[in-house]
Amino acid sequence: MRGSALKCDLREANQLRSAAAQAIRQLGKINLLVNNAGFYQTRSFDEISAEEWDQAFAVNVRGTFLMTQACAESLRQTKGRVVNIGSLGGIRPWAAHVHYCASKAATHMLTQASAKALAPEVKVNCIAPGMIDQGEVELGEMRERFAEKTPMKRNGSAADVAQAVLFFATCPDFITGQILTVDGGLALA
Repeated sequence: MRGSALKCDLREANQLRSAAAQAIRQLGKINLLVNNAGFYQTRSFDEISAEEWDQAFAVNVRGTFLMTQACAESLRQTKGRVVNIGSLGGIRPWAAHVHYCASKAATHMLTQASAKALAPEVKVNCIAPGMIDQGEVELGEMRERFAEKTPMKRNGSAADVAQAVLFFATCPDFITGQILTVDGGLALA
């Protein structure tokens, strides 16, 4: 299996359509689309600007929708799959991330609505990661707090998310419209 990673600004509809067309030209077809881009920002409720709100939705929801739409015909032909990356923040409210949480909740609903709209040919699912440790030095104390609150007593890794993507890429065709929380049980805390 071959893949393609293309750079584009998800806020620009023309760039999204161009990137999708380029991927189809390079690969000949699309079997799997992973919508993995995300805008994440910490802001108190009173400090979120209209521009920051719009940016969260432009990247996390609009970009995901437009890329899926641009790839839909190729995905229908291959009976392909879409895996969106949502967030535990789309399930659990975080006061310092209102715009992020709202946009990821919209990503979850977009997943379910798209699963109905593109069925039966295309399967659309979503992964909702919890705290994923990417080694950010500035998050040291917060990473430790999250690991302690998580029943598995650790934060997630990129490999945990990748394995969940692989699951949806290879799971039975009868699975669509699902949101899989990959959080070590953090949502249970």
